[in-house]
Amino acid sequence: MAEIKAADVAKLRNMTGAGMMDCKVALNEANGDFDLAVDILRKKGQKVANKRADREATEGAVISGTTNDKKTGAIIVLNCETDFVAKNVDFVKFAQSILEVALKNNPANIDELKSLTLNGIKISDEITNQIGVIGEKLDLSYFEKVSAEYVVSYIHPGNKLASIAGFNQANVDVQVAKDVVMQIAAMNPIAIDKDTVPQSVIDKEIEIGKDLAIQEGKPADMAEKIALGRLNKFYKESTLVNQQFVKDNKLTIGDYLNNASKGLKVTAFKRFTLTQ
Repeated sequence: MAEIKAADVAKLRNMTGAGMMDCKVALNEANGDFDLAVDILRKKGQKVANKRADREATEGAVISGTTNDKKTGAIIVLNCETDFVAKNVDFVKFAQSILEVALKNNPANIDELKSLTLNGIKISDEITNQIGVIGEKLDLSYFEKVSAEYVVSYIHPGNKLASIAGFNQANVDVQVAKDVVMQIAAMNPIAIDKDTVPQSVIDKEIEIGKDLAIQEGKPADMAEKIALGRLNKFYKESTLVNQQFVKDNKLTIGDYLNNASKGLKVTAFKRFTLTQ
């Protein structure tokens, strides 16, 4: 039996993130062989993952960021089972490291992101390893990105809500960009403007408006006209450029952007929140 030194245990812990006792047990089982000990810890992670596969992972961290050139931004969501783990510094760092891989490699979708490597290991496998370390089900459940002339990101304190926005001009004023991405986080617009609202959403709003008008006793032949009037209110409340600016309700976001720089527009945005 090889002698297992404290330095060896610490080295394995730094390599894998596993607990000190788990590392000591793995090294003893592997008779001091580091590669075998790593495999033992990975198998433990898979075993824990299988046991917890039917658990719900509804907590987690929502992380966003941009590339150094501000041309691409992304949001990722790493889920766990409990808020205790979600607030753990190492868990949040792990989520941030996945985001960094996404920003560096620009994957097309979440499956491609999971197949990329982090510390020489596929992200999907590293998530399984971390399940063994943490003891909870983990899941990389969301990845979206935006590319534009200028992209800004925002993470609300607590890592439960994040947003990103792309603009059609480079070198957007930092405060303007921040105000807009925070507006998106706070007011949850469904589209940039009325022209980008999905037709299915418009049809649903008209149907709801007609039903409300009839319930209020309005004549059936007037219901659709009333519903269309309500649709304009919906556009003002639910599309970004038509929303009132939260810091100055005398302006719409469209006005605010144009005042900041002639022709400045938001070309795309993403927002995600963990709701309970």
